Amino acid sequence: MKKYEIEALSKPELVQKLRQLEDRLADINFYKVLEQPQNPMVFKNSRRDIARIKTRLHKLSAAEQVQG
Repeated sequence: MKKYEIEALSKPELVQKLRQLEDRLADINFYKVLEQPQNPMVFKNSRRDIARIKTRLHKLSAAEQVQG
């Protein structure tokens, strides 16, 4: 996911997307044990997407605390 795609999502959508990506990463790690994936960059990209979403959620919650 691109940065602008993540910024366009609302907080509930970000939480849902985060769960999906974490589940996907867990599945990828499970199948990595059985057989090497065709594209090894999928691990790196998944971890980066998770980090981007967590960063965005943190910024949103920090902005809410400042306002409220």
